[in-house]
Amino acid sequence: MLTVDVHTHFLPFDVLAAARHGQGFDGMTAARDAGQEWLVHRQGFRWPVPPVFYDLTARLAAMDQRGIDHAVLSAAPQLFMYWADAGEAAGFCRAVNDALATFAAGSGGRITAVATLPMQDPAAAVAELRRAVAGLGMRGAEIGPDVAGTPLDDPGPRTVLAAAADLGVPLILHPYYVGASPGLADFYLTNLIGNPLATTVCAARLIFSGALDELAGLRLVLTHGGGYLPYQIGRLDHGHRVRSEAQGCAHPPSAYLPAFWFDTVTHAPGPLRFLADSVGTDHVVYGTDFPFDMAAGPLADQLAGTGISDAAAIAGRNASDLFGLGL
Repeated sequence: MLTVDVHTHFLPFDVLAAARHGQGFDGMTAARDAGQEWLVHRQGFRWPVPPVFYDLTARLAAMDQRGIDHAVLSAAPQLFMYWADAGEAAGFCRAVNDALATFAAGSGGRITAVATLPMQDPAAAVAELRRAVAGLGMRGAEIGPDVAGTPLDDPGPRTVLAAAADLGVPLILHPYYVGASPGLADFYLTNLIGNPLATTVCAARLIFSGALDELAGLRLVLTHGGGYLPYQIGRLDHGHRVRSEAQGCAHPPSAYLPAFWFDTVTHAPGPLRFLADSVGTDHVVYGTDFPFDMAAGPLADQLAGTGISDAAAIAGRNASDLFGLGL
C-alpha cells in the first residue's frame, strides 16, 4: 500500500551553518544542549535540529523505518519569516526553496517539494510561487494561516491564494510561531492549543469572508487534523443561519469542506475516526509532522483503533491525486 506523508519538514543545512557562526537570518543562533543541537530564534523559541532535518541519507533512512514511500516535504514553519524585511525575506525564501528542490532532486523520486513564500510581499510571493512551480518543479506551497497578523482573506494574501488556484497547485496551511502566544505561554499551550486554533480561525475566515466563493478552484491542506474546524462545523453552520455577521458566504460553512484536505495528525483514534466520517476518507491525507517532537506515528499506529476501512486512500492515493504525484 502506497504511503505518502504530506506533513513533514526540512531545514536547509546552510541556514543552520549560518546560525552556528552567529550569522543566522533574523538573528537565529545555534546552541548545543546535552548533545542535541538547537536553533534559537531571537523572539525566544528554540527547536531541536537533528540531522534528519537536513541530511538526505538520514531522511531516507527515517522514511524507510517509518514505512513511508514518499514525502511531500516543506520548510519548517519557523522559517516563514513573515515578520522580517520584505526584500530580505524574499531572498531567504528563494534560497530555502533552492535548497529544498536540490534535496528533493537527490532523493531518487521519493521526495516532492513544496515552496515557502515571502507572504508579507504578495507580489513577491506570487512571483516566487510561479518560479517554484515552473522553474523548480515544486507542487505547491506551505504558508501560515495568517501573515504576521494579517488574515489570508485580506486582499493582499488573497492574491497569493488566487495564484495557487490559477496554477492548479494546493497550499498547505501550517501554523507558526517563534515566541509564546499571549495567554498561552504556560504548559506549551502556544503549540498544543494555539496551533489548532490558528488553523481554525484561518479556515473560518476564508469561508465567512467569501474568499472560497471567489476562489472556487483553491485546494487547501489543513494540518493537525484541521484544528477544530471539523468538530465545530455545526456551530459555524448555526451561526450562518442566525447571525447577519456570519452571512458573507454564499452557502453554509459545511458546504465548503470539500475545499479542504485534512491530515491525520490528531494523536488519538476517536478524533481521526470522527474526522474521516465528517469529511470523507477521500479528503483525509496521511501526515506526521516529522521530525518535530509533536510528530504522530507511522500510518498503522495512527489508524489503529479507528475502524477506518479505506486505508489506501488515506495512506497515499488522496495525496498522489492532490499533489499530482502520479504514484
